[in-house]
Amino acid sequence: MAESDKASVCEPASKLIFACSGAADVGEISDRAARRLTENGVGKMFCLAGIGGKVEPIVKATKAASQILAIDGCGLDCAKKCLEQANFEDFRHLRITDMGMEKGKSPASNERVTEVADIVKDLLNNG
Repeated sequence: MAESDKASVCEPASKLIFACSGAADVGEISDRAARRLTENGVGKMFCLAGIGGKVEPIVKATKAASQILAIDGCGLDCAKKCLEQANFEDFRHLRITDMGMEKGKSPASNERVTEVADIVKDLLNNG
């Protein structure tokens, strides 16, 4: 990846989406929904590892966002907790298992990704 491409990935945006991207199927759904929303211009998937690592440009860009949304796959709430540990309080949160998808039993189908993406889109557009 060219240096200019790396920089554009971490540039600020008004609506940021942090996905759990965990190893379970519900983490994959979270990740794929966030990527789809970024591709569709609804918001911008941002680096949760950068928040956890307290990478200054990522934290600074997140502070500048008008909306922040965390998508967690399961009740461990890793994305939510990363944001809270970095002292972010004003953000929306969606947990995929609260939508009836069960961890370990919900393959990342296009239908499931669409279902999550649609809810996140509504949360960002009505928040």
